[in-house]
Amino acid sequence: MSDTTTVVRSRIVGTGRYLPEKVLTNVDISKFVDTSDEWITARTGIRERRVMPEGMVTSDMVVAAGRAACEAAGIEPGDLDCIVVATTTADVTMPSCAVMAQEKLGSRCPAFDVAAACAGFSHGLVVADSLVRTGVYKKLLFVGAEALSRFMNWEDRGTCILFGDGAGAVVMVPDEQTVPVTSKEARGVLSTHLGSDGTQWRELNILGGGTMHGATEQTVADKLHTLRMNGRVIFSQAVRHLSSSCLEVMKTAELSPDDVDLVLPHQANLRIIDAVAKRLKLPKDKFIVNIAKYGNTSAASIPIALDEAVRGGRVNEGSTIVMCGLGAGLVWGAAAVRW
Repeated sequence: MSDTTTVVRSRIVGTGRYLPEKVLTNVDISKFVDTSDEWITARTGIRERRVMPEGMVTSDMVVAAGRAACEAAGIEPGDLDCIVVATTTADVTMPSCAVMAQEKLGSRCPAFDVAAACAGFSHGLVVADSLVRTGVYKKLLFVGAEALSRFMNWEDRGTCILFGDGAGAVVMVPDEQTVPVTSKEARGVLSTHLGSDGTQWRELNILGGGTMHGATEQTVADKLHTLRMNGRVIFSQAVRHLSSSCLEVMKTAELSPDDVDLVLPHQANLRIIDAVAKRLKLPKDKFIVNIAKYGNTSAASIPIALDEAVRGGRVNEGSTIVMCGLGAGLVWGAAAVRW
C-alpha cells in the first residue's frame, strides 16, 4: 500500500467575472489615434476591449465579480472571513479598494489590497493560498480588478490600444486531504512561484501620483499620471519569465507537460502567449485566450479567463491548470492548481 500524507490545501470553490458593457473597438480607437484595426490585431491579437462608464469605480467591478463568485460557491458575502483585491487602480489613493468593496458587499471581515500590476492575480493568489492553507481564514474572496482606461494617454498608440477594464474573482476555502504521497488525486493549489527584477521598473510604470511626482499642473501637462511602457523590453521579459515560472511550478508539483490540461496566461499580447506555448512545448489548444474580446485587463485577466473556462465547461473535476502573469516592477508569478 502506498504511503499516505494528510495536508491542507486551499481550493477554489467559486468563480465570477464582471466586464463593463461599453465596448471600445479598434475601429473606435483609429478615429482619434493614428492606427487601424488591422495594425492592432496583427501586433497584439486584440480586436476590442471594455471600458468603465463615467460614474463607475473599480470597487463596483470588484463587487459584481465577487457576488458572482460567492453565488457560485454557495455562500453569502456576509459570511466571508477575508477579502483580498489585486489592483493598482483603486478608487482612491487611500483607503484600499478592498475596504470600499467590503462596505458595498455588506461584509465586516478584514479587507486589503495587493499591488503587483498585471501580475496581481499571481501574487495575490500566493497571499490568499497562504492565509487559507494555514487556517487563518476559512472563506476568502480574492478579486483581481483593474480600470486602466482611467490611466491611459489616449494619444499614445503604443499603450492605449492594449488595455481594458474588468474584474475576476474566486472564493477559496481550506480542504484537508489524505492521499498517497505520489497520487494525482490531490486537489487545490499545488505549487506557486514569484519573482521580481527591480532594475526593470523604468520600462513600465505610471510615474505620477506618488511621492516621486505628486499631482501638479506640470505633472498633469507632462502626462505623468498615465501609463508608459517600453513594449520591446516588456515583450522579451514576459516571454522569458512567464515560461520559466510555469516550468518552475510544474517542476515543484511534479507535473509533466502531458499532465497539464489548461494554461491560463496573463492576456497581454497574443504573440507573447504563442511564444510561451512554444517554449513550454504545449499545444496552443491548451491555452485559454480571450484577449481579442477584452484586451489586457491587467490583474483581472487570469480570473476572468478562469471564470469563462469554468462556466464554459473547459475546467472539470481533476483538471490540472497552470496560471502565469507578469507586470510592472518587473514582477512575475505562476501557480499550478488541480480542480
